[in-house]
Amino acid sequence: MDVADLNLSLEQLRELIGVRVEHEGMHCEIIEILEDGPALILQNCEAFPVIQADQHGEAHRKVPPTMTIPIFAPDRRGLSAPFLNLDLIDELP
Repeated sequence: MDVADLNLSLEQLRELIGVRVEHEGMHCEIIEILEDGPALILQNCEAFPVIQADQHGEAHRKVPPTMTIPIFAPDRRGLSAPFLNLDLIDELP
């Protein structure tokens, strides 16, 4: 199977924003979709906030940690293992 055979549009992926999932035992929320990749940005809902640097490298605020989950496998011939291993906590909108 090739990525071209997988019919995932960015609009469909954007509908996942706000959905809560479990990733590696952590409860997370999908907060953003990166178009290039594409990838999901997950925000850990359980961890203590960490200091986040701005675009200039200066730390100004505390936010929950985030992680990037690629949608497709590195060879682009299927879905990535981290994406396939996400467990849905909330129902899809």
